[in-house]
Amino acid sequence: MTDRSFPVTEIVASRRPHRKDAARNYDALLAAAREAFAQHGAEASLEDIARRAGVGIGTLYRNFPSRRELFESVYADEVNALVQVAQEVADQEPWDALTAWLDRFAGYMVTKRAVREALNDESEIFAACRDSMYAAGGPLFERAQAAGEARTDMNFVELLRMVAGITATTFDDDAQRDRVLGIALDGVRV
Repeated sequence: MTDRSFPVTEIVASRRPHRKDAARNYDALLAAAREAFAQHGAEASLEDIARRAGVGIGTLYRNFPSRRELFESVYADEVNALVQVAQEVADQEPWDALTAWLDRFAGYMVTKRAVREALNDESEIFAACRDSMYAAGGPLFERAQAAGEARTDMNFVELLRMVAGITATTFDDDAQRDRVLGIALDGVRV
């Protein structure tokens, strides 16, 4: 996979402040929001997010004037991380690259559930993120298929739906989720 441009990467770069101190606060707010959304869903308190990030509520609102902008930024940042992982693993063996990316995708699904409540499929950010995710992960799956390591009677969207279905289930811990995901991926591998 070449270092090509993805719509979500451009969105993330355009929203991130350039000043170092402002960028640190922005990144801390995204990390705190991701954690709060994973724990409390879409109704996570903005005051709690600011507190977790170690900033005041005014700093949160300067970076994210609305709750929706915060949701969109967290979502875009998560998908951008998926794009980066796809680029990082592209030189690995096809099956290893695909499973490394899917492992990160499973983690992303936790945040996505909370953020998805606030965004709809018509959102410009949502569409750019979906397109970027497919453009980054799809070639990994196609490469594994071409190498004879993944089933050819399924497509990338079906693979993502399978993983999304697994991650939507409640598990005792991440290790149990990873084990169940591994079992499902054994059914994808040929």
